[in-house]
Amino acid sequence: MYNILAILVGMLISIMITFNGQLLNNVGLSYSLLIIHIVGLIAIAFIMVLKRIKISLKGRIPLYLFLGGVVGVGLTISNILTITYIGVALTTALGVFGQLIFSSLVDHYGFLGMTKYNFNKKKLIGFSIIFIGLIVMTI
Repeated sequence: MYNILAILVGMLISIMITFNGQLLNNVGLSYSLLIIHIVGLIAIAFIMVLKRIKISLKGRIPLYLFLGGVVGVGLTISNILTITYIGVALTTALGVFGQLIFSSLVDHYGFLGMTKYNFNKKKLIGFSIIFIGLIVMTI
């Protein structure tokens, strides 16, 4: 079930960056970022109203946890700029490879308060195959 959901996430990311890249071409970088995030805010607010979810902050939240929004803006900028020059497939493939590398470090060392999952050296085979695929895609 979760593997299928993860594949759906990948598909949705490709759709999202395609839309965002086209929006960039129509209104420019700053306006596209503003539109993307305002529409996202409206969408989640609508879902929360429908589900009758109330905002409830339990205790003190470390300030660094709010930086996800800044990372989201950086991610959106990176996606909409790179899609223009290298296309959806390569942008997505390189993005997934970057996720794979960094998430393996987060898992292995337990960065950012995450549970540790030891790195399995067999993963290097998969990393290598993906890396070779990326080289082929960029040539």
